[in-house]
Amino acid sequence: MSTGRWIQIYAENNQEAYDNFIQAYPIAEDKRVHLPIMICQDGFITSHAVENIELMEDELVKDFVGEYEPEEYLLNPGKPIAVGPYSVTNYAMEAKKNQETALENAKEVILEVAKKFKEISGREYGLFEEYKTEDADYIMLIMGSAAGTAKEAVDNLREQGKKVGVLKLRVFRPFPAEEIAKALKGCKAVAIMDRCESYNGNGGPLGSEVTAGLYRSKVMIEAVNYIYGLAGRDFTVNEVYDIFAELEEAVENGKKVEQYQYIGLRK
Repeated sequence: MSTGRWIQIYAENNQEAYDNFIQAYPIAEDKRVHLPIMICQDGFITSHAVENIELMEDELVKDFVGEYEPEEYLLNPGKPIAVGPYSVTNYAMEAKKNQETALENAKEVILEVAKKFKEISGREYGLFEEYKTEDADYIMLIMGSAAGTAKEAVDNLREQGKKVGVLKLRVFRPFPAEEIAKALKGCKAVAIMDRCESYNGNGGPLGSEVTAGLYRSKVMIEAVNYIYGLAGRDFTVNEVYDIFAELEEAVENGKKVEQYQYIGLRK
């Protein structure tokens, strides 16, 4: 199964997973989108965790999600359509372009749905979350539950006078390249955190996307891609300290830093 045309939204904790599921239906069913959607969370770390979340009343959720009314359906003798996995050469490329257009449209729809969700829940969502990045010289870009660890480290470093912050990516597909570049353009260096390996010899999936986005937007800052936490290996506050220290050394003292590296390996 290919997930290339699926919308992908990631959660830091169970509250976000719950909220994202509710928002998923009006996003995917919007006539400007009509794409499948994945609500992603860290297996075991959050899926098997016990924590309090705020649930909404069923009727409120039902009203928010609404009733799906398909524009096209199979059993319509007045307007027969063909549905299947096979697309002939004469139409396949146009179909792929339509999927790409729908994915681009999804970005706007995601923000519209998030605004409506805030009205009924009081909880605010966007394409990503900026945590203490307003004046940050060094930013860690990260996804999923590990963002909580990064935020704790940032809080501690801020108490020491360090200008650091976290950009937690929520929407991976469609990828908000321009928006991320705009959010990072004021910092000196960014650590791009991948809990996944692409096996391309050049970086993780997030690292590749972010660096390409920075280049296209002509945002020339130090960007280091770190692979961490594979197979559920712990990601610690101390490792966040070390990463920020390495970024500072690279910028302030000209230390040569490997642009694509693993952290947390056994010695």
